[in-house]
Amino acid sequence: MFTGIVEELGEVAGLERLGDSARLAVRGPLVAAAAAPGNSIAVNGVCLTVTRSGDGEFTADVMGETLDRTGLGALATGAPVNLERPVRAGGGLDGHIVQGHVDGTGVIVDSRPAERWQVLRISLPAGLARYVAYKGSVAVDGVSLTVSDVSGNTGALADGADSWFEVSLIPETMARTTLGAAAAGSMVNIEVDVIAKYVERLLAGGESR
Repeated sequence: MFTGIVEELGEVAGLERLGDSARLAVRGPLVAAAAAPGNSIAVNGVCLTVTRSGDGEFTADVMGETLDRTGLGALATGAPVNLERPVRAGGGLDGHIVQGHVDGTGVIVDSRPAERWQVLRISLPAGLARYVAYKGSVAVDGVSLTVSDVSGNTGALADGADSWFEVSLIPETMARTTLGAAAAGSMVNIEVDVIAKYVERLLAGGESR
């Protein structure tokens, strides 16, 4: 489990395509220092398993399902990435519960400055919008953020092609994550609040096993 509080701004050292999968190499001295094969690290919000580490880098295998659902497959060598190690038992939950299981991708449709922060408007694919609520939590490229506005401004989004939400980035977030340099047209990984998905299933009367 992660919290959406980015520990380090890493860099893609290489992405090797292997048919329907890929091998990703990331340079991140802080997170790689204590990484061992089998450990988990979130890369732009995607939970990956370390296969090798050393010299300030680590590698991880990315399966086809992950490539299809996230923006990892579009990363180029030298691209910055948000890195976070799992939260330790008893550690502080400074963000919100983030699983590293990306639900889909969105696109930044607008980026505009405010008085002391930057506002991003992000589109959402149909099927995810109902889980995003005004003042709720969402993970964007692995960054825990509070939703500051939604399309319709009714408190929760309605599914549709024109669904969007907004988040406001403080200077600290802009300086420490990839979102500070994100421009309109950029693809981002979206993980909605897992609690919302469980509530929906319970209300629908989903059977437990």
